[in-house]
Amino acid sequence: MKNATLRQLKVFETVARHLSFSRAAEELHLTQPAVSTQVKQLEEHAGLALFEQLGKKIYLTPAGSEMLHYARSIIGQFREAEEAMARFKGISGGKLNVSVISAGDYFFPRLLAEFSRRHAGVVLNLAVHNREELLHQLTANLTDLAVMVRPPLDMDTLNESIAPHPYVVVAPPSHPLARKRNIPIARLAREPFIVREKGSDTWNSMQDGFAGRLPNPNIAMEISSTETIKQAVIAGMGISFLSIHTVALELQVGNLVVLDVEGFPVMLNWFVVHRKNKRLPPVALAFKNFLMEDGARLIAKYTHLPWDA
Repeated sequence: MKNATLRQLKVFETVARHLSFSRAAEELHLTQPAVSTQVKQLEEHAGLALFEQLGKKIYLTPAGSEMLHYARSIIGQFREAEEAMARFKGISGGKLNVSVISAGDYFFPRLLAEFSRRHAGVVLNLAVHNREELLHQLTANLTDLAVMVRPPLDMDTLNESIAPHPYVVVAPPSHPLARKRNIPIARLAREPFIVREKGSDTWNSMQDGFAGRLPNPNIAMEISSTETIKQAVIAGMGISFLSIHTVALELQVGNLVVLDVEGFPVMLNWFVVHRKNKRLPPVALAFKNFLMEDGARLIAKYTHLPWDA
């Protein structure tokens, strides 16, 4: 194992987490052959197979499970060393590691750009994940800060609200309800809904928004991509419950409309989250303060939020 590299361990950990070479390649921005090569080289160093394939699925071997334990420990130690060095650098020259749920990628890069303008020399590392992956990032200490809608209830985290996060019901402009006002929520029971997958932040927000008022919405399709949902709604396949921040462009150009449903928008919040016992490097602390002070105003500006922030 003396010739194994940190890169090989990181690639192996990502494949082991997803149990998929293709999904690991997507996360790491590598080709699938490059990921396979890194894992094969690590297996050669170990002298043992780390994965086995049964049918179309891959699984960790007993040796692979043991390797995963040590790989995560080594990656964590390198990260701690990196953070320790970053604290000596201060804000300028520091590396900001931040993760955000997928709904945030419609405005978050612009927040980072504004922060970079204020703090020259900062190195940015942004990761966009679904809720499950985002929680893993926090649990495994792979990110300094996480920005999400629903902070975890079973982790020792500090969760602070930074901005409102409205959810709305959207439809194509040609929909019969598009020009109606004060639509009773019970009326939506007849409509086919195209929704995010169970367990996603959007799904859970929909459950809360409809709680007791529309207990059994007509779910026509579950789709894991917000972009695909929007295109399906535009095509007239149904209506959807989505974050206003994800549909800002479509509303501006007239491809979608917000239905005027009683009790909407459902107002939740964006939170900045980190582990309570984590010593934030100066650059992460500065970014957190930036979000607390200016996040709501800038998000409203970038997404043309139609409600006061």
